[in-house]
Amino acid sequence: MKVDLRFKIVLLLVVVAAIYSCQPDNETPVTQPLFYQPDGFPSTSGQLANNPVTYYGFSLGKKLFYDPILSLDSTISCGSCHQQFAAFSHLDHKLSHGVNDLEGNRNTPPLFNLAWHSSFFWDGGSSHIDMQPIAPITNPVEMDESLVNVLIKLNRSSYYPAMFNKAFGSDSITTQSMTRALAQFMSCLISANSKYDKVNVGTATFTADEQSGYMLFKAKCESCHKEPLMTDLTYRNNGLDVHFVDAGRARITLQPSDSGKFKVPSLRNVAVSYPYMHDGRLNSLSKVIDHYRAGIVQSSTIDPLLSGGNMSITDAEKQQLLLFLNTLTDPAFLNDKRFSEK
Repeated sequence: MKVDLRFKIVLLLVVVAAIYSCQPDNETPVTQPLFYQPDGFPSTSGQLANNPVTYYGFSLGKKLFYDPILSLDSTISCGSCHQQFAAFSHLDHKLSHGVNDLEGNRNTPPLFNLAWHSSFFWDGGSSHIDMQPIAPITNPVEMDESLVNVLIKLNRSSYYPAMFNKAFGSDSITTQSMTRALAQFMSCLISANSKYDKVNVGTATFTADEQSGYMLFKAKCESCHKEPLMTDLTYRNNGLDVHFVDAGRARITLQPSDSGKFKVPSLRNVAVSYPYMHDGRLNSLSKVIDHYRAGIVQSSTIDPLLSGGNMSITDAEKQQLLLFLNTLTDPAFLNDKRFSEK
């Protein structure tokens, strides 16, 4: 009997060890889906059709996202400018910062709910999430590295070949496998647990002022910031300038009619992702609302919804709108340890 019991104990320990050996080194087993469809969200854009999320792919993508090895001088990672506590934007920085502290010409956009997008960047310069990482890696004022050098460094690594083998079945690292891993991680950055979301599913209620702000939002803002993503994913000129220093969408389409048009940003987590607009010119939500109340500049490509001029929003309504916008903050997403560097 004692021998049999010892045998069973040893067998149990072997089984447990085998289970944990299937997990990436120093990782905690995931007990919930990494990618999921939140209640009420529309169908995804199909970006993941040929790159389904796996635990090993996600873990590899996360490692790459926070690794400055992707930059020329190994000082800048994706996570340097996309900070989790700021909804993966660059808090309080008007413009992106790259190697040698070089400054870009656009504000770092937040990263979440990307599987529902069909194009990326302020101007839509990338049409697939698998390709999106290439632009910041090779941009001379961001990571300023070549894909050839990145692959050399990754293939020489003591640990990346094994991680790629677990994720994609080969320890030979390619541009495709690298960007697909990053895409898997970024696709799992899902924000859908704000107070606004809880109200929608009946587990919370708005205050009277938040409700009034919500009604004002639906009347004044929802045409462009469509629920539940809080963006319609289009490109619009929202009346910032008459002379376009940054051509915006026209830089990609080469159509003059797209001059000064930029992607409509999601308002989810907007209270923690300042400053605002494509060039970070406005440092508070209060100033953003004031732009629409008194600062709209008419131009040849102004969005038709704004061609009538400034919006009529009283001071009291402004405060109610600000209160509603704060209900779009998702603390669970901002603090989810699955997405953090450590």
